[in-house]
Amino acid sequence: MLADLEELQNTALADLAATTDAAALEAWRIAYLGSKGRLKGMMPRLKDVSREEKPAVGKRLNELKVALESGFEAREGELAGGPTPGPSVDVTQPGTVLPEGRRHVLSRTIDEIVEIFGRMGFTTAAGPEVEDEWHNFTALNIPAGHPARDPIDNFYMGEQEGSRTLLRTQTSTVQIRTLENEKPPVRIIACGRVYRPDTHDATHYSMFHQVEGLCVDRGITMVDLKTTLFQFARAYFGPEAEVRMRPSFFPFTEPSAEVDMKMKIKGEWQWVEIGGCGMVDPNVLESVNVDPEEFTGFAFGLGIERVAMRKYGISDIRWLYENDVRFLDQF
Repeated sequence: MLADLEELQNTALADLAATTDAAALEAWRIAYLGSKGRLKGMMPRLKDVSREEKPAVGKRLNELKVALESGFEAREGELAGGPTPGPSVDVTQPGTVLPEGRRHVLSRTIDEIVEIFGRMGFTTAAGPEVEDEWHNFTALNIPAGHPARDPIDNFYMGEQEGSRTLLRTQTSTVQIRTLENEKPPVRIIACGRVYRPDTHDATHYSMFHQVEGLCVDRGITMVDLKTTLFQFARAYFGPEAEVRMRPSFFPFTEPSAEVDMKMKIKGEWQWVEIGGCGMVDPNVLESVNVDPEEFTGFAFGLGIERVAMRKYGISDIRWLYENDVRFLDQF
């Protein structure tokens, strides 16, 4: 009987493959799977099978039923225009070449900045983005009650060990952490994200990147700071780079200056602030147990987005965060 079942399956599947429309398919179903079909006709013969062969024959009958029913469903889908079994593509053909990804323009800018300052002898340092008030304010000569601590200008997150925590507003926190663990001479840069509740426009964003620079040693002067920044600008942007320094005030540096660079914004060349700088205030050095009578230093913080905007002619900082592939593919 096993041979008869095998012959029935081969015949049924061959007839199934020959069906060309719904009427022929229904006729096949009636002939093989109907209540009076050939499969049902095999059932009474099971009683004539010996006890030893009966398990194998019963199993083969079930397999035959499953094969015919699944074959019927697949053929029904084919004739109805549905999906066909098997691979939907020719696996022997060459595959589709996927477009290559690329690094984000800000990641590339950070690498380029680190490389340039590395040639000047600066090493890299890093610090946490969630800071306490001591590192973000107090150690940087920003006392309690100072407007810079106002909740409207910061993203406070709660308290930890008796001190309020916040998303850092500047990478200057890294210079404090570095000087806590290293004694001068120190020459580091720190690149990372900072957070301020600014209104979004063409040159401002609530989350952006800064590169913080710190140099502390004996005999450091404002001339060293100016030379460092101008050398960076010309190394990064070329000899035609236009940079200027304007007197300003920051609690953690004295004297202080703002660094401006000429950028094209909405079709017009404008001076845009890219960061601040100055000589490290003696109070900051004392807060980390560095003698300001023996050591002096300079510090600077530059906005990495604005550096990238100047180099690549980007007129709106918001484009850097929209993840529009059409924009990012230009760089």
